[in-house]
Amino acid sequence: MSFQGWPEAALDFFEGLEEDNSKAYWTAHRQVYDEAVLGPMTELTEDLSLEFGRAKIFRPYRDIRFSADKSPYRTEIGAAIGSAYVRLSAAGLAAGNGMFHLAADQLAAYRDAVASDASGGELARIVAELNEDGVTMIGHDRLKSAPRGYPADHPRIGLLRYKGLAAFLEWPVEPWLSTPAAADRVREFLQSTRPLTGWLGAHVGPSELPESRRR
Repeated sequence: MSFQGWPEAALDFFEGLEEDNSKAYWTAHRQVYDEAVLGPMTELTEDLSLEFGRAKIFRPYRDIRFSADKSPYRTEIGAAIGSAYVRLSAAGLAAGNGMFHLAADQLAAYRDAVASDASGGELARIVAELNEDGVTMIGHDRLKSAPRGYPADHPRIGLLRYKGLAAFLEWPVEPWLSTPAAADRVREFLQSTRPLTGWLGAHVGPSELPESRRR
């Protein structure tokens, strides 16, 4: 079955989970999660993976081993689709696309490319066009000042300060969320951000460091 949207029960489920993040609530509402939350996300990722790459839905359980917050469950459902990320919560739908975290070798390549007038100017134009469409840029971290070796007055200092770069867009809860139009919104976002992922693929690429050294 193709994606038909998330029913209101999905939002109700997450609102309830935010108020009572417990195993008792989860167990009592597990069928709602499976049918109203996980089912539609599975259908959405299956539909989009054909165009945008392999999909993976993340587990609903939080890793609480090193966290002061011992709430056992995520109050959202998220999935990776190729280089992109899609998330549903009680607040609505969100999507991101790019390289949220850059390993050390990727970060060096990224900064070299941003500093170059040719490749850096191209990235600045891509980001400006996305910003005009309401898309914002995010990353796992951003320096407060210029990275070492780059002048504080560099014309693209804002981009140089990122330690990861991804496009991000949020949609609040609207009636279309319970219809196939929700997939259209995500698909349009992923298509519109292809210039960014194309630039990152051409100038940054995958990390060649061992997995243990990428964080």
